Amino acid sequence: MTEKITFVRSLLAGALTLTGLLSPVLGTPSAAAPAGPPPARPAARAAQQAPAAVAHRGGRGHHRITGTRLFRGEGFDTCQAPGLATMDAWRAHSAYRAVGVYFGGRARACSSQRNLTPDWVRQTTADGWNLLPVYVGSQAPCVGNGAKGPFSIDSSRPASQGTSEAEDAVGAAQALGIQPGSPLYLDMETYDLGNSACKATTLSYVRAWDRQVHAAGYVAGFYSSADSGVRHMDQARAAGYTDLPDVLWYGRWGVAPDLASDPAVSDAAWTPHARIHQYQGSVTETHGGRRLTVDRNLIDAPVAVVG
Repeated sequence: MTEKITFVRSLLAGALTLTGLLSPVLGTPSAAAPAGPPPARPAARAAQQAPAAVAHRGGRGHHRITGTRLFRGEGFDTCQAPGLATMDAWRAHSAYRAVGVYFGGRARACSSQRNLTPDWVRQTTADGWNLLPVYVGSQAPCVGNGAKGPFSIDSSRPASQGTSEAEDAVGAAQALGIQPGSPLYLDMETYDLGNSACKATTLSYVRAWDRQVHAAGYVAGFYSSADSGVRHMDQARAAGYTDLPDVLWYGRWGVAPDLASDPAVSDAAWTPHARIHQYQGSVTETHGGRRLTVDRNLIDAPVAVVG
């Protein structure tokens, strides 16, 4: 999911992606981190049906979640859904048990997902993978990544655009066999929090997207850099806004993975089971002879319900 920090690097990333040399992945986090295996952790906890509601405490804007599946452990995301042979190799030879998949959105970098089919979704889930569905819709008008500029939210109708794109996300998820109760993670790249008009437009879009996703029975997730969109959502929570995301996926690189505390989010909010920390990005790893460029994530959050 790495969206490059400068416009030039964005163009380079796009060109390399077309030739299969680089997989852009989520966000523009705060700093890069060196390559190396993910740190050793306790064994991943298998996704399980959550008998109790999940909500982020400390705010009035949450939507309570029931009937979802939860996962805690290591996960990766990468622009193109890997083939089943690669997924099998990584399952057997790595600590990862969850994968972020880009299933839709007009700003999605890898729009041609040759492997992402209903059969792929069923098979990977049956094999023990936990899926994090990511939707890259319209972006903030003040988005920092120049390559995303053409996909800006229409400031004259942010709510209606958020609603229609949520409907598109739900339809795309259902076509893949991703059922209600699943999270749909909206990817909003880094934007300028100093631009009040842009913030208002973006928040209107996100809230409308959340409402429509909820209406269809899905969980509203949200990805952004910690110091941009994620900080904005916590500011909105503190201000008493409703219809905010149920789960926050925050990109902050170059620090130890931490689900309990981040400077951008109140410790009492988006807990329990409502956080993902993307702590390293654009790291190339090989497991079982299969090589991928990925972002690394520590997860305690809902994953896809597949049927």
